[in-house]
Amino acid sequence: MTPEICPNCGADVPPKARACPECGADEQTGWSERAAAQRLGLQDDEFNYDEFVKEEFGGRKKMPPRPRMGWFWWVVAVGLLIVIAVYFLGLLGVN
Repeated sequence: MTPEICPNCGADVPPKARACPECGADEQTGWSERAAAQRLGLQDDEFNYDEFVKEEFGGRKKMPPRPRMGWFWWVVAVGLLIVIAVYFLGLLGVN
């Protein structure tokens, strides 16, 4: 199978060509199964995940710490419970 790009020189190879028009590489001198698999767009066996993450995301960046608001929501919840309790006790007529 003819690769789209010559694995030896990197030149574009026309479909169904028997050899590279630039360097003359062919099935016997340089094309291999690996060269034929280039057109599939699959990752190499030597895939390095850490390198991929570094290239795609620029390495690890520490996230800034989130502000601690837990105590605020506890105060809101307790306040709402007090308001609801006072409202229902007022409806029941309990003094």
